[in-house]
Parts: sequence; C-alpha cells; structure tokens
Amino acid sequence: MRTGPAVSCNGLFHEAAFYSSDEEFLAVVLPFLLDGVAAGEPSVSIFGERNQRLVRAALGPDSGVTFIDGGHHYLRPAAAIRRHREMLAAYVAGGATQIRITGDVPHPGVGVPWEWWARYEAAVNEVYDEFPMYGLCPYDTRTAPAEVLDDVRRTHTHVVADDGRRVPSPAYLPPRDFLTTAVPSWTDPLEATPPAVLLADPTPADARAALAPLQLTAALDGDEFDGLMVSVNEAVTNAIVHGRAPVRLHAWTEPGRIVVTVTDHGRGPANPVAGLMPSGDGPGGLGLWLAHQLCAYVSLRPGPDGFTIRLIAETPGS
Repeated sequence: MRTGPAVSCNGLFHEAAFYSSDEEFLAVVLPFLLDGVAAGEPSVSIFGERNQRLVRAALGPDSGVTFIDGGHHYLRPAAAIRRHREMLAAYVAGGATQIRITGDVPHPGVGVPWEWWARYEAAVNEVYDEFPMYGLCPYDTRTAPAEVLDDVRRTHTHVVADDGRRVPSPAYLPPRDFLTTAVPSWTDPLEATPPAVLLADPTPADARAALAPLQLTAALDGDEFDGLMVSVNEAVTNAIVHGRAPVRLHAWTEPGRIVVTVTDHGRGPANPVAGLMPSGDGPGGLGLWLAHQLCAYVSLRPGPDGFTIRLIAETPGS
C-alpha cells in the first residue's frame, strides 16, 4: 500500500519543490525521506555533493536512507533513465509497493545545458509510470534560471506549496505535448564561430574521415572521441535513410571539446522520447539512444528548415 500524497496513485507521482535556502531544502527533503523509511518504503537520495552532504549530516548514520552519487547518476539523461528503471524494477521484485526517490537534476545554474534535462523531466512521466515511484525534485531558486523553473512547473504533475501541501501544477503539460512544443532551444557558443568542418551530403565514412583530424586540437579522452565518432556515424546514417536531402554536417573544435551538428530537411523522429529509451521502433531509435549514452550532450531540434541533431564530446570538466 502506498503512503503520503501518492496514496491513491497507480504509477509515478512526480512533484517539484522550490527552495531558496538550505533550511527550506531540508524542510521538504527530510520529511519525504523519513516518512518513507517509517513506512518501510525504499527511500533514495540522489543529490550532488553539496546537497547530499546536507542530507547526510541532518539524518545522521543508520538513517535507513539509500544514498547515490547524483553527480554520476545524473551525468546523462538516457543513462539516468536506464539506472532508474533497473533500480525501480529491483525494488518492485523485492516486494516494494512504493519507492521514494529525491534528487537534483542538472541545469544551467550549475553549468549544464538544460534542453536534454527538460526532455528528461517530461519523459519520465511516461518511462517511470509503470512503477510505484514517488519522485520529489527540489529546485534551488537561487541558481535555477526562470526559464528552468517555468519548465519544471510544466513537467511535474504536482508542486509543493509554501505550506507543504502537494497541489496539482496548473502549468503541467502531458509529456508528448511538452516534448513536441515546449522544449527550449539551445545553441553552443562555438557555433557562432566559423566551422572547422562543413560537409554537404556526406556519407558516414566521409564524416568520420573529416572529423578525425579534429582530435589533434581537441585532445579528447579516447573513449569520448570514439563515442562521438560512433554517434556521428549514426546521425549521418539516420539523416540519409530517414531524413530528406540535402544533409549538412558542421563541426567546431577547441581544446577539450568538439561540437557537431547534422541537419537534414526531414521532420525528425515522430517519437518525442527518441534517444532517451532504447527502441527499435521508428527511424533511428537505437542509434539515437546510443548517441545519448556516448556523448556529453545531445540535442534534437525540429524546425521549419528541417531537423538537426547536435552532438558534443568533451573532456570532463572542460
């Protein structure tokens, strides 16, 4: 039997909270976790280093809460979804009737592009809904930009009111409505400079050959560079097979980073969750998911002039 605000919910109960001090953060997170422990529910804290330290200090040892490093868990959305689903499935197999998970999703206020995390916050309403998960996503209004907070209200079914009540979010949009209409656009600053590579209608082999010399400037970790090459191969293949000509590839580089865009004149994948879950259904489903696993950042941007996938490989911390 489920407890708390999610007592009558069958699948995911997805709520957001907003705080502007450490005290406000703890005031919403601690009861969430402790109520779960008291009810015998798996209760999981997935925060970055600073917030995780606050929670650990407040709870003390042997709290019954499971702690997971949020910096690693929330490195890439598709990987976070995969880890979440594996964890949720294991808890359900062990007899859990509700799993409480709270954590902080990255955003520009902590130096991370928001577009694919906005997609994540919307997509989880579908991809976790088969599990009895009660999710709490606290956002720090001191660091999260206004546009992020607006998207949070649109991607969470409930918000925590100032008095602690859980109320439906009036701005909430169903996942596919958000993913097809409201995902914010984003351009890497490197794209304002002349590209190091510009190819028209390349084959996958052409793309790989043209990008190989960029490693001399970028000096990426070998796995990061290899992951980019695999992802570009998939993106160009998808553009040729599922998109419409002409196909254009642009690439930019600087020490520690390579940015690649592949644009065709098609509409892009019909499934707005494409790339966040492994799927053989629809154009390029598995290839897009692979790119989301391998690259430091991926964006999917349909527009009036066609569809663009942006792939970024970088040295961690660059």
